[in-house]
Amino acid sequence: MSNNVLIETSAGRVEGYCEPQFQGVCDAFVENFESRRELGANVAITLEGKTVVDLWGGHKTPGGDAWERDTLSVVFSSTKGATALCAHLLADRGLLDLDAPVSQYWPEYASNGKEDTRVSMLLDHSAGVPHVRTKVKEKGYNDYEYMVDLVENEAPFWAPGSRQGYHGMTFAWTVGELVHRVAGKRLGAFFQEEVADPLGLDFWIGLPEEHETRVAPMLYDVPDEATLRSRFSQTVQSDPESPSHLFLLNGGNTKFNDRETHAAEIGSAGGITNGRGLAGMYEPLANGGGDLVSEHTLSRMGRTAMATHEDATLLIPTRFALGFMKSMDNRKVTDAPGMSCRLSDAAFGHVGMGGSIGFADPEAKMSFGYNMNQMGNGILLNERGQTLVDACYQAMDYTECDSGVWRA
Repeated sequence: MSNNVLIETSAGRVEGYCEPQFQGVCDAFVENFESRRELGANVAITLEGKTVVDLWGGHKTPGGDAWERDTLSVVFSSTKGATALCAHLLADRGLLDLDAPVSQYWPEYASNGKEDTRVSMLLDHSAGVPHVRTKVKEKGYNDYEYMVDLVENEAPFWAPGSRQGYHGMTFAWTVGELVHRVAGKRLGAFFQEEVADPLGLDFWIGLPEEHETRVAPMLYDVPDEATLRSRFSQTVQSDPESPSHLFLLNGGNTKFNDRETHAAEIGSAGGITNGRGLAGMYEPLANGGGDLVSEHTLSRMGRTAMATHEDATLLIPTRFALGFMKSMDNRKVTDAPGMSCRLSDAAFGHVGMGGSIGFADPEAKMSFGYNMNQMGNGILLNERGQTLVDACYQAMDYTECDSGVWRA
């Protein structure tokens, strides 16, 4: 029986590779096109270092060109996993102490109440700089030095380390600049040379122009009534001084479908890859660290470092490792649609706004990646991505997720 897939759906062709054990993932991927408004997408899964699923399909634009095997898209905050990995690579090599003051590597950061910030606080979203209060200039996210200067001079919203609040955009210029200071090269170059190229990944933080034609534009979703009613959305609309409002709306009108933004090094939200690239990045981390990091570092990467009943930015319960998301089950939280991401307890990775995700599960020796161009509602996973994750765990005989994590 062939493991090759070629299926015509009402929304375009699905093709690729799927081992029989993971037929449920293929079925869910097809159903996303048939009934869940998928436009174009790629899902990839590795198990014990071997690719067991690599499916792509649909269109790059509505009614436009087909989504090809090598089509790319912006994966928004799934980029944070790549940026965090760069920091852990430096820590694994003894060049970065995660428990040291940030000022040891970046003296200019120690100002306006940020003097006691530790490196780990930048990674676990407790540093107190979830955004900047200064109005970001037009397309300011594309000006790296400008954003680093804003972050350096920002006063924290809370005493560093005293609470958690998602650093949705500033992660690019806190962790990203720390990598720059320690490695002696900018984040994009370091990631390319130390991670993407050695692993053979189509994954960039700062896309070269020769790959621009491969990028599918992101289609923003129209918020539904439940999303508009959420506590996060209500705060965004009503409190212009809140981290929620600033994170979502103080971006200098930066356009993530512009070539200029694709070329910029936005290590929190500007990475460009596909499901294959995300799964490929996490594959060594699902299998003991590979040639990237030691088992000691891998253990620290996946361990919950900060958790809260109320994230100061997202206004929901969140759980983070050092730079990575852990399983978050907020299905029963009032007014929080699209604010969950249910994985196993061992898994760690990152979701991207609109629904992309990449993660490693070291206990299952599995890595997963999914990207798409039609964004969904919510900040975390929507039904399309979660259905694929669920089917993956079910294929590995995990039987229960009512506890908030997938369990075998």
